[in-house]
Amino acid sequence: MDSLKELFKIGCGPSSSHTMGPERAAKKFKKETEDAASYRIELYGSLAATGKGHLTDWIIEKTLEPKKTEIIWMPEFVHEFHTNGMKFQALDLKGKVIKEWLVFSVGGGSIKDLETNSSEIEECYKLNKMDDIIKWCHENNKELWEYVEFSEGKDIWNYLGDILDTMNAAIDVGIRKDGILPGKLKYQRKSKKLYDKIDKKKNYLVITQKIFAYALAVAEENSSAGTIVTAPTCGAAGVIPGLLRALIEEYQLDREISLKALAIAGLIGNLIKENATISGAEAGCQAEIGAACSMASAMAVYILDGTSEQIEYAAEMGLEHHLGMTCDPIGGYVQIPCIERNAIVAVRSLNTANYALSTSGEHTISFDQVVITMKETGCDMCPAYKETSLGGLAKYYNKFLQV
Repeated sequence: MDSLKELFKIGCGPSSSHTMGPERAAKKFKKETEDAASYRIELYGSLAATGKGHLTDWIIEKTLEPKKTEIIWMPEFVHEFHTNGMKFQALDLKGKVIKEWLVFSVGGGSIKDLETNSSEIEECYKLNKMDDIIKWCHENNKELWEYVEFSEGKDIWNYLGDILDTMNAAIDVGIRKDGILPGKLKYQRKSKKLYDKIDKKKNYLVITQKIFAYALAVAEENSSAGTIVTAPTCGAAGVIPGLLRALIEEYQLDREISLKALAIAGLIGNLIKENATISGAEAGCQAEIGAACSMASAMAVYILDGTSEQIEYAAEMGLEHHLGMTCDPIGGYVQIPCIERNAIVAVRSLNTANYALSTSGEHTISFDQVVITMKETGCDMCPAYKETSLGGLAKYYNKFLQV
């Protein structure tokens, strides 16, 4: 299982798989083809279907500048390896292909190709099942965050410190902005208005309003191509920061506790990524917002002094109750239903944590089992509901957008 550094990535929105992944691929290909006169890029499946709204063409062209780049949209072709396929071609002055590369953006900004079938990142976690990790913790008298440190090394805390700072910066920027987000939807920013209305006295309603405002702030920044953290993706980037910031303020959490909480959230996300997927194009929004809810719920249980078993239960519930959720962004923009979904799910994560804390942690379906179930559900899901904007809300409202 990869490092948390491959899960929590700092970059620009609006999509980890449709913006950050293509950018990463373009940078690598550009470095390997410095003698190219121009480029031609074929975009397949979901990348082509929602690429305009997700700024896929814009980020590729910007990355390959100053050389001319031709984008060819092929939404009808879905590669059997993954729907988010790209073929990069480097051309000489006569337009002849001198090098080409088929690569896939598999979620969370990670890329893979057919030759290696891996992201070429060294795996640092020996265990990749939650049950096995909890068993290790009991045998070694350790907590879950200590397994992260054991696997990653102490330098992971410096990295998570940068992640926490970036999350907070996105909130600070987002809650101060008014106006309309980019795109044809004319989506009005809401986080500042919600934040300005908060009664600063401590009570349940206040923390809920804070979570709403903070999660919206990050999701709005993401939609406007601002700097955010994949948690585990751009489309679900507001859930963890929104909840964590509110809990930090509510309980006056110190930095050490906050970073340990992020480590536990990351461990949950890594397990989902390893054993299923975090790609909305592969499994619908259950893989993005469902994974984010699972991560945030586990994080909150740790902050509220829960046991490893209660953390596992919260992570299981967070994913279980999003099984089958569709990814149907209107117009291909990461705005409707994505932005409000971040806010609602951030609060749901706290409720999930509180529910788990009211139990002993014993339950029927394990986290490991629900992860596999999510993967199977994604495989069975109609392609129209997997980040193609061909079904659901997108199908109904696109006719009004003329996109």
